[in-house]
Amino acid sequence: MDTLQKFMFDNGAVRGELVDVSDTWKQVLARQQHPTPVNALLGEMLAAAALLSANLKFNGAIVMQIHGDGPVRLLVVECDSSLRLRATAKLSAEANIDADATLKQLLNQNGHGRFVITLDPQDKLPGQQPYQGIVPLDGDSIAEVIENYMLRSEQLDTRLWLAANDSVSHGLLLQKMPKEGGVDVSGSSDIEIWNRTVMLASTLGKEELLATDIKTLMHRLFWEETIRLFEAQHPTFHCSCSREKVGNMLKMLGKPEVDSALDELGKLGINCDFCGQHYEFDRVDCAQLFATETSSDGLQAPGKFKH
Repeated sequence: MDTLQKFMFDNGAVRGELVDVSDTWKQVLARQQHPTPVNALLGEMLAAAALLSANLKFNGAIVMQIHGDGPVRLLVVECDSSLRLRATAKLSAEANIDADATLKQLLNQNGHGRFVITLDPQDKLPGQQPYQGIVPLDGDSIAEVIENYMLRSEQLDTRLWLAANDSVSHGLLLQKMPKEGGVDVSGSSDIEIWNRTVMLASTLGKEELLATDIKTLMHRLFWEETIRLFEAQHPTFHCSCSREKVGNMLKMLGKPEVDSALDELGKLGINCDFCGQHYEFDRVDCAQLFATETSSDGLQAPGKFKH
């Protein structure tokens, strides 16, 4: 069972989380396969999304995206307030990926990569739009990209240690407690504790992070600290695609384009990018659509209908 363990250092304004989302990660990989370097990045994003979502106090989802200008065009991970996760990657048609390809080579070859975080409330008020932060792809790893985003956009000192392979996805987050009323709640002792905990966590290598369970890591890294543990949470895989959402996507395309595709194909087949679920619509189905517009929810893009 996947586990996310939140904890806090009693003698300082520092909080932390350890997460193992290996079961969820295996379910993602059972539905899509990519080259090993791409899997490693997507698996690290999966762990990071769970870590960040656990501190959000709203009913909705966090969507993390990296838009790339290299052989990897897009990485997407979504995590809702119940820690239900899904993830997908899109590669260019001509992608040729080396086994040791770096993040920059995969996603930021020309410096045009972008990192996007969207906070999408489930129960939106009339006219309310999701909050979205977009920054350049600044960093040589998923952890560095997110750390830089959190410092630049949220003014939060955040450190991440992430590791994933073809069967395991683990992560550790440390974060200085946010300011209260614009005043930093941390004193000199808190800063010392922050520096010490970061130093301790920085001894953690990727191989150790991959191979070690949460309880052992907690003891190994912070056995000298006084730590308060919270009730463990259990992330799971979940895809929110549905026939209704596919229909909404078709309505966004417009009747002329849908009719043209029906003339060519006879019926429309759409696959969910996240879970691979296949949906089919014939002429009768399509004639019943076209009423309102909504988002496509990560389903296959226009022009990729299948028989």
